Amino acid sequence: MAELAALEDPKAREVNERHGDDHGVNLGKLRALAKRLKTQQDLAHRLWETGDTAARLLALLVCRPKAFGRDELDAMVREARTPKVHDWLVNYVVKKSPHAEELRLAWSADPDPVVASAGWALTTERVAKKPEGLDLAGLLDVVEAEMKDAPDRLQWAMNHCLAQIGIEHAEHRARALDIGERLEVLKDYPTSPGCTSPFAPVWINEMVRRQQAS
Repeated sequence: MAELAALEDPKAREVNERHGDDHGVNLGKLRALAKRLKTQQDLAHRLWETGDTAARLLALLVCRPKAFGRDELDAMVREARTPKVHDWLVNYVVKKSPHAEELRLAWSADPDPVVASAGWALTTERVAKKPEGLDLAGLLDVVEAEMKDAPDRLQWAMNHCLAQIGIEHAEHRARALDIGERLEVLKDYPTSPGCTSPFAPVWINEMVRRQQAS
């Protein structure tokens, strides 16, 4: 904890706080620290229990993803209230867990929009890597009905799923583009030069263009 405190940078904290993340640790330095510590599941547990955001991010880098039980991951996602911790927990830990599919189904139907967003993130992963058995048309129905009025984090996750369906599955592309155009979610999102807009129609068309060019 003292070492994490020493990595605190007020400017980094200021930038992070704009995104809802209450930590000031440079993530490159955090990753270097994790590399030195290597995998330590017991330490990961203790770091997580501090409740400190930087400590929790470090915990997610040094843990053994497959060592967590289903209920443990469920409790962690409910405790992970800052966007970066939530994001790393889902991407670095839950996606590698043998419980990922069971949690995907449970979380997608959760009344807490942040927990539901984790379910959608896991669904997006399956859309891209293991779509067999997924009802893609049904997912588009839900996005069409609910994305426009969903809270920010859930809306973002649904939008990513919409884009992924359009990018990966040509037979659903026209409908995905149409839903994106009509709902106009993230249409005016500020995008840095050289980055692709998260507005689904622009995102889908750009990624498809790249796939066809390669």
